[in-house]
Amino acid sequence: MHIVVCVKQVPDTKIIKINPKTNTLDRRSAPAILNPYDAHAVQEAVRMKRFIKEVYISVLSMGPPQANAIIKKSVEIGADEGYLISDRAFAGADTLATSYALSKALDKIASIRPIDMILCGKHAIDGDTGQVGPGIARRLDIPPVTNVIEVTELNEKEQNVVVKRKLSGGYQLLQIQMPCLLTVEKEINAIEYSPLPNMLKAARYEPVVWTVNDLGDVDRTQLGLKGSPTIVGKMFTPPKHEGGKRLEGSSDEQVRELIKCLLEEKKELFHVK
Repeated sequence: MHIVVCVKQVPDTKIIKINPKTNTLDRRSAPAILNPYDAHAVQEAVRMKRFIKEVYISVLSMGPPQANAIIKKSVEIGADEGYLISDRAFAGADTLATSYALSKALDKIASIRPIDMILCGKHAIDGDTGQVGPGIARRLDIPPVTNVIEVTELNEKEQNVVVKRKLSGGYQLLQIQMPCLLTVEKEINAIEYSPLPNMLKAARYEPVVWTVNDLGDVDRTQLGLKGSPTIVGKMFTPPKHEGGKRLEGSSDEQVRELIKCLLEEKKELFHVK
């Protein structure tokens, strides 16, 4: 069984700043890390490997040469190998162009070792769209399942997987035929400490690097800026919430005061005198 995990190098959003002139993230202001949701996806693939020994885990990323650091990190968590597609032709890609490039790389990986399952994080913390995973599934014509919080059963013989996914109003239990693509939430598992052999392997490991010329039949008009119809008009930091009004007195008094405040806000909203 072959599981491929798509991972992304992102800036640490706890530190990163916004360039006020370009309205874009100043990626030089923060260190690059493995997208946290993707780390949980890699960890989940490793967890599956404990139940089915014949599981091979590959990771795939698109980015500049320094993105090999997150592939090494994935190997440290427990991946067997990693692929990096890196080329100036990919620069400036939005989610549409990114899913196209990754799908072409996945086609090539599948020609080497057939793929049974693709795992992605729920979303990348620098974009927060959650579109790349489903976009890949659409291009590969395989079923996508988003917001997965638990893989309850993995049947290699029947080639299906049972998952629990989170919905806005509850949960859903689904059985999906493989090959399929799952996007996972952070709560699916806890990132474990890496064993020493994995750390040593990761330190020595060098990922397979492909340029656009290595991917075969690629429509270059669907790559990078040319293939990206998305335009960011403006980016800004939302204002901080001001402190609310503290209600004093008994429960009945607090309710009456709350109703009074709401009525006053309603009058202001509709300009009622």
